[in-house]
Amino acid sequence: MTLTDASKAPPGRRGSGDGPPFLMALPALLLFALFALVPMAIVVYLSFTRWDGLGSPAWAGFDNWHEALTSDVTRHALWLTLKMMLISWAVQTPLALLLGVFVAGKQRYRALLAVFYFVPLLISTAAIAIIFKNLLDPNFGLGATLHLPLLDKDWLGDPQLAFYAVVFVIAWQFLPFHTLLYQAGARQIPASLYEAASIDGAGRIKQFWHITLPQLRYTIVTSSTLMTVGSLTYFDLVFVLTGGGPGYSTRILPLDMYITGFQSNQMGLASAISVVLVAAGLVLSLALVRFSGFSRMRSQQAGM
Repeated sequence: MTLTDASKAPPGRRGSGDGPPFLMALPALLLFALFALVPMAIVVYLSFTRWDGLGSPAWAGFDNWHEALTSDVTRHALWLTLKMMLISWAVQTPLALLLGVFVAGKQRYRALLAVFYFVPLLISTAAIAIIFKNLLDPNFGLGATLHLPLLDKDWLGDPQLAFYAVVFVIAWQFLPFHTLLYQAGARQIPASLYEAASIDGAGRIKQFWHITLPQLRYTIVTSSTLMTVGSLTYFDLVFVLTGGGPGYSTRILPLDMYITGFQSNQMGLASAISVVLVAAGLVLSLALVRFSGFSRMRSQQAGM
């Protein structure tokens, strides 16, 4: 085929690097528009209305937005959401990284440990919340049964402890998922790098800092993105575990949106809160992609 013939070829057939034609992605784009963009547009419209969920929405202008941005309860919920995001990341990332590297070993006992460790991924969030709610009960829970002073506290009833108890349960539930990511990433690291480092006299710690961590930097970015953005969607576990209490100590933004809409029957205000939640997730995702180099990721094994 000459250069002139290639230039006349239809789009998508000029070379293997052009990718599939646009029509192949059209069904997915239509589903995304139907189940994501259209509902989001409706929610944005409802955020400018006053609606109790039953009658006809009445136009309210920017009243809902003013209340959402100035309400002490909503601002406190936003602060708790950001706080939970940061603490969850700080707790889960190093633990998941170390556990992922550990279970990536070839020994059989590590593979067996990984099987049992990933059990929380198979349990529903509501079931996990019910289990921990009973385990942390001050009357007949784990602390009262074993008579351990450290555990014999009202973890879910004390405003100073409830938030951190929720963070612990969240970490227990999602650590296996991020461990799985790091396990997969660690198994992709070429063994020749460790062999060369051993010949040069590098020990396990130096190999971890100078080989494992640099090779897992893209996995760290991916895991951190999923972890931080996912922190904006915590609802069912917190709802079953504490219901946002005691007081407002665990009333994060998704739960505040639910309580405002379905318990206070203020659907317009709840819609405004949901738009704030979506905007926060979008800004956070774009910031992580922009400043972490996520969009410039390339294979680290090229040429090996």
